[in-house]
Amino acid sequence: MAKPNKNNRLGRGLSALLKDEPTVKTAQDEGAKKLVGNILEVELEKITANPWQPRTNFDKKSLEELVSSISTLGVIQPITVRKKDSGEYELISGERRFRASQLAGKKSIPAYVRLANDQEMLEMALVENIQRQDLDAIEIALSYQQLIDEIKLTQEELSKRVGKDRTSITNYLRLLKLDPIIQTGIRDGMISMGHGRALMAIDDTDLQFDIYEKIVRNNLSVRDTERLIKSIKEGDDATAKKVVNELPTQYKEALSSISNSLRTKVEIKRANNGKGKIILNFTSDEEFERLRKFLNEN
Repeated sequence: MAKPNKNNRLGRGLSALLKDEPTVKTAQDEGAKKLVGNILEVELEKITANPWQPRTNFDKKSLEELVSSISTLGVIQPITVRKKDSGEYELISGERRFRASQLAGKKSIPAYVRLANDQEMLEMALVENIQRQDLDAIEIALSYQQLIDEIKLTQEELSKRVGKDRTSITNYLRLLKLDPIIQTGIRDGMISMGHGRALMAIDDTDLQFDIYEKIVRNNLSVRDTERLIKSIKEGDDATAKKVVNELPTQYKEALSSISNSLRTKVEIKRANNGKGKIILNFTSDEEFERLRKFLNEN
């Protein structure tokens, strides 16, 4: 029987083969074709987090759901990494999958290997962050601003990089001029981006904050807010008072009681003629089901 050729390493697997390869920094380096562009199974302990990761908050419930999914089905979509001089890997994107795999007790994770310098690492992390569906308007605005500051992009260049209309980018960036408390209100869902854009028409920061408090206290819609701001700027006190239709005391007391009983945010909309509606807010299908059962039983 012929002796196996020691250079034939096809049976060893890609991960084993890569251990013998030199560090790859450019597409011209030796071993680049075997490493770059391939998906391989990388040990989690050999991966370090992206130091430029713009995302700092990870929803606990969502992460727990991902841990459960990975425990059952494994990681369906590979993370993206780059190889470091030490032979280890640095995360470019996919931090939730990386963290969830660690929590699930996995030893390795499928990873797509890319070439990337520090600036490209930051850019890819920021762009991936922007593409997420669960970002609030302020998070998006901060990511846009960081791309402009760190990568030295113009708004036109940024528009092409992230595939968003330049006007849309400008509207997001303008939110960062609002008072930090109002920005927090947008992040916490107290007001919407539309409310924030309407407030930008007020230059006086004290007046801006007064209107913000009226929006939250009286559950004003964006249209109501625009009408209120217009009436204030035009000195129309009668219209301003009509827009800010404060709930009667008995309604406020009922609102608090209903919210406590249902353990969820409740809104009461009431017109001057006494007509109105009660709005129950829920954050998931499970929350909806809990509220439905509660109402059926009571």
